[in-house]
Amino acid sequence: MKQLILFFSLAYLLSWVIWLPLYGQVFGLPALPVLPFHHGIGSLGPLLAAFITTYLVEGFNGVRQLVKRCVTIQPIRYLLVALFSPFILVMLSVLLNFLVNDTSPRIGDLFHTPEFPEFTFIQFFIVNLLFYGFGEETGWRGFALPRVQMHVSPFLAALVMSVFWAIWHWPLFFYRPGMMSMNGAAVAGWFMSLLTGSILLTWLYNKSKGSLFICAVFHSTIDIAFLADSADQHIVNYLGALITLWGIWTGIRMVKSERAND
Repeated sequence: MKQLILFFSLAYLLSWVIWLPLYGQVFGLPALPVLPFHHGIGSLGPLLAAFITTYLVEGFNGVRQLVKRCVTIQPIRYLLVALFSPFILVMLSVLLNFLVNDTSPRIGDLFHTPEFPEFTFIQFFIVNLLFYGFGEETGWRGFALPRVQMHVSPFLAALVMSVFWAIWHWPLFFYRPGMMSMNGAAVAGWFMSLLTGSILLTWLYNKSKGSLFICAVFHSTIDIAFLADSADQHIVNYLGALITLWGIWTGIRMVKSERAND
């Protein structure tokens, strides 16, 4: 338990301090210099916390094992799930949008993002993989999840992780435009998306025998799917619904499996 307290404290502290120039003015702090990719740099907090805490608890051997899990790409079938499933769901969402709203599909826009219009798809994928994939998953799923699962079932661990994951996002409500405009219902929907993501990432982590590379890829492709130019509000809603259904189905299967093993 002390390991988890140390890890979460460090993850929050590192990210929130790095992000301070982006939201400090809300609390009357003077303008601080903002670096390129400043938000992404702050997202490395869980990764740094994972390596620091692992070194303090397990030494260099633990750090080597953590690095090993970051570069393990097998089983390949789960890597393929992580890489392609979000885009398959986007294609289904685009098709639903066409059938329901008679909106012509713009598949090519899937490979562009309004956040970084100058980036190619490969460049945007690499940025997401480094900052948000490894930056977050090395901590959440790499360090915290296996330790939480030592005390509770995988399904309950996913629920617990979603709460701590949500708390980490707290400063974003002061400077990220999409989150600043959220009302209560939107915040509830946002948390449900984190809960769904936590269930799917827990399932993927356990099925891949702890591959953080696979978890990082899935985190990245999900983010890209939601941020693509093709993702107008209708498509975002359909995509969110499909992923939620997938998460519910996965959660039910996890609970059934846990009960069968009792």
